[in-house]
Amino acid sequence: MNNTLNEHYEEKVRPCIDLIDSLRSLGVEQDLTLPAIAVIGDQSSGKSSVLEALSGAALPRGRKYPLVVKMRRTKEESWCGKVTYHKKGEIIQQKMTNNPVDVEKIIKEVKPWNYSVTSEGFLCLDIASPKVPDLTLVDLPSIPIEPSADQITSFLKSWIKKKCILILVVAPCDVDITRMQSMKIAKEADPNGLRTLGILTKADLVDKQGENVIVDIVQNKVVPLKKGYMIVRCLDTSLPPMPVKSEKAFFRDHALFKTLYDDGNAAIAKLADRLTVELPRHIEKCLPTLKEEIQKGLLEDSIELKRYGNSPPSEAAGRLTFLTDVSAL
Repeated sequence: MNNTLNEHYEEKVRPCIDLIDSLRSLGVEQDLTLPAIAVIGDQSSGKSSVLEALSGAALPRGRKYPLVVKMRRTKEESWCGKVTYHKKGEIIQQKMTNNPVDVEKIIKEVKPWNYSVTSEGFLCLDIASPKVPDLTLVDLPSIPIEPSADQITSFLKSWIKKKCILILVVAPCDVDITRMQSMKIAKEADPNGLRTLGILTKADLVDKQGENVIVDIVQNKVVPLKKGYMIVRCLDTSLPPMPVKSEKAFFRDHALFKTLYDDGNAAIAKLADRLTVELPRHIEKCLPTLKEEIQKGLLEDSIELKRYGNSPPSEAAGRLTFLTDVSAL
């Protein structure tokens, strides 16, 4: 971004993201539906690798709980991470680190032993770095094969069915996307594909016979989505992640995938740019609905308060009668 775009972002766009993040930290998401980008994927889909490439942090695999990943681009040279467990608007536990490799260990330390998809609170990873996009993602648990998948699947469905949620479906290139459970769930929640963006991973694992099919998918010819598809290379799970130039070179030198890169639909850097545009645009679109929900909630609370009448009397003699009347309501 040039200086003019940076100033515009700081003045107009960043406040929208900060507003939603602040509301989420206060715990209002239990009563209000906040706009967000939710990331879903089957087990071993490459979802964690994509998030690690965007954030630069090591994330635990096989999680059965959601994780809010808040990234903020700064002018500081250093990388800083903070893992926080929020519950009912309060910070229960918190730890910080300047080493992205330690994030996985810290998440496991901060996470309550019984934290799962049924927990009231939420786990949040805040990252400040000059190398991350200005973005907040809700990383939902991967869909496992074992029986516990039923509970996780129900949780995912309840999350992404909300119209203020943008759905990021992550699927590997070497698997038929029409058979992916995550794609089926997204299709059920968003039948017309208006809120869904597909991310294909492991581009370097596609055999020659399958490359044309992948190009057709990304060009929206197989399972059409309003927001289309993007593709990334199979990322190294060790940190630091695979150099961006290496991924660029892979797509630029590829006989078929070069077209996808030139069109802006390939590589992590292009994905980061796309998402930083999608999120504030989506938040702005959802703000009128969010305002209506808040006003509706205030009205309902006001009506409920009126049922209890006036405030308690200052005289001791009248307080017992007041409490008795309130208890009877």
